[in-house]
Amino acid sequence: MSASLHEWNLAPREAMALQSQLATQLEMSDRLAPVTHIAGVDIGFEDGGETTRAAVVVLKWDPATAPELSVVEQVVNREPTRMPYIPGLLSFREIPAALGAFEKLSVLPELVMVDGQGIAHPRRLGVAAHLGLWLDLPTIGIAKSRLYGKHAEVGEQRGDWTPLYAGKETIGAVLRSRAKVKPVFVSPGHRITLETSLTWVMQCLGRTKLPEPTRLADRLASRRDQRK
Repeated sequence: MSASLHEWNLAPREAMALQSQLATQLEMSDRLAPVTHIAGVDIGFEDGGETTRAAVVVLKWDPATAPELSVVEQVVNREPTRMPYIPGLLSFREIPAALGAFEKLSVLPELVMVDGQGIAHPRRLGVAAHLGLWLDLPTIGIAKSRLYGKHAEVGEQRGDWTPLYAGKETIGAVLRSRAKVKPVFVSPGHRITLETSLTWVMQCLGRTKLPEPTRLADRLASRRDQRK
């Protein structure tokens, strides 16, 4: 994990300026160690937004069995929410709890898939990108809905995808991860290209529209009685 990048107690205008600054530090080329473990991250809120809950599931990567991957560790971390909801600044609410979850892991992954945006964000710093800088790990954002950008219609078959654009810049892909089901929005976070992000997401797809790491993290997070 990287040394502290910044303080969390920021005014909205300061946080927006910081996002633009941090986005310049992102690496949009592939810098991955050999992948033996992949983490899935899902972050949400409880108690009317007063508590942030981060679920992290670590899977052993085995190309011979993919997308059937074995869970080697899972953690749920809860912390008081630090910032009110402000559109575009969600990562400042979510990441502190996620960092706490990663600190509890005994098995560290080489690749992280996050339920949320990577660079498909107005200031190119969605939660997956922001978390990647903190962890200094390759991260991919897989979102269920579009936050930013425009795209053409995507084909109906599994694996069809079309670029997501901000002006002339490609900031992600709209991926039909399951035939005739609403697509997901894939964008690189840090230390990985869009093409490699799509390859990894496709390799981790099981029977649902979500790749197994984020599907299992979502399932873990949904266990309301889980108090690890």
